[in-house]
Amino acid sequence: MNDTATAPSKLLLVDDEAALREPLGDYLSRQGFDVVQSASAAEARSRLRDGKFDLVLLDIMMPGEDGLSLCRHLVETQDIPVIFLTARGEATDRIVGLEIGADDYVVKPFEPRELVARIRSVLRRAARSAVPVPENEAFVFEGWHLDPLKRRLTDAEGAVVAISSVEFRLLMAFLEHPRQVLNRDRLLDMVQGREAHLFDRAVDNQVSRLRRKIEVDSRNPQLIQTVWGGGYMLATEVKRVPLDPE
Repeated sequence: MNDTATAPSKLLLVDDEAALREPLGDYLSRQGFDVVQSASAAEARSRLRDGKFDLVLLDIMMPGEDGLSLCRHLVETQDIPVIFLTARGEATDRIVGLEIGADDYVVKPFEPRELVARIRSVLRRAARSAVPVPENEAFVFEGWHLDPLKRRLTDAEGAVVAISSVEFRLLMAFLEHPRQVLNRDRLLDMVQGREAHLFDRAVDNQVSRLRRKIEVDSRNPQLIQTVWGGGYMLATEVKRVPLDPE
């Protein structure tokens, strides 16, 4: 995340409709943002490989790869907040987008000043929810080993299990608070960095995905237990161990 006191936040604006994208990009630039435009998901992927961004503004309906697919890629590979720009009739897509890790959405046609307010709000929440990563410690629990610097999760045999950025933040929340009940609102704030009380299902879905990665039987979870009426709890001992030297 850029230090807004010294450098403008860098935004990637992805929309195939030039008549909307170009004037919106100009407007956001006048509001103090560093804006890079992409007309397709493929072009956006190239931009993301070439530089770092603080936030992605992403249209859902685009020819070729759509915004939902690109958002899923971002969630799995990078820790960048995403705001969807959606058409009014795409309610299902908006919910799906939030569930796979998007931070907010704005319905077209929208008031540019509202979008700016949402961008600044998401950037503030993302900064507050940044996961504090121990510099020289790893976490060990029930045979699992998490290196937080590399975001590398390995099982008892040393096999690497891929986890998304959201799954990593969720796991870190549990490892930092073992045997404590974490309710959905707190998990949303810690993991998503957004005010999403209307989307408790997003937490449930992310917990289900994480369970499928680390539980022996995800349908009968023993590590991440549901506390009825309360939320979730990591029901095991967690040890902090020194990271192996390179």
